[in-house]
Amino acid sequence: MKPLLLSLCLMVLAVGFINGQNITGPELVEKAIQYHDPSGHWAQLNTTLQLKETRPNGPDRSSTVHINLPEEFFQLDRMTDSVTVTRGIKDGLCFVKVDGSASFDSTLVEPLRLQCDRSFLYRDYYQYLYGVPMKLKDPGTIVHKQVEKVDFMGRTYLKLKVTYREDVGTDTWYFYFNPDSYAMEVYQFYHEEAKKDGEYITLEGIKEVDGIKMPKVRKWYINKDDKFLGTDSLE
Repeated sequence: MKPLLLSLCLMVLAVGFINGQNITGPELVEKAIQYHDPSGHWAQLNTTLQLKETRPNGPDRSSTVHINLPEEFFQLDRMTDSVTVTRGIKDGLCFVKVDGSASFDSTLVEPLRLQCDRSFLYRDYYQYLYGVPMKLKDPGTIVHKQVEKVDFMGRTYLKLKVTYREDVGTDTWYFYFNPDSYAMEVYQFYHEEAKKDGEYITLEGIKEVDGIKMPKVRKWYINKDDKFLGTDSLE
């Protein structure tokens, strides 16, 4: 075989090897990060996200999410029942305001879920879902080595399993990546996989935020019966 032809054949084989099931989980994470955050901006992210959240059986709502990773600051502003709730984390401490005031009637705590732990929950929720796949490099994350090539919702994906050290989390996650671009297009989690509980989230479109390719539209479904739960959109 001529040298040039041999080189071309080897290149084709190499591409097929990477795009197939023989790529390892850590290698897939690196390629996905290279697609979503090619310049490594995530660790220095300081931005504001405008979200529109719709639910089949509820009113639409708008949320403003402030994330400043270098300063370890998080804030969520959301209109709830004609009341604006501001909650967040600053210097490791939570804060909550109702209509701009930190002094509010204690009877609002339960209906508006103003407990301190909710602020930490929202911080972890938004930073994780808009931070993957970069967040898959966090301490305590167990990226499984085997990658499957699967069909899901009529499309072919590279499927990656991720679990967590016990002190970090107990859910089992699966991430589905485009085999050509390595874009993350679906993620899925189970509390107890044997029960087929949990949800899956499809990702549509891309919105570039400070050099990071984030999913523009997320649609939520229940694993067990594919029931549609709602849509979150980056405005």
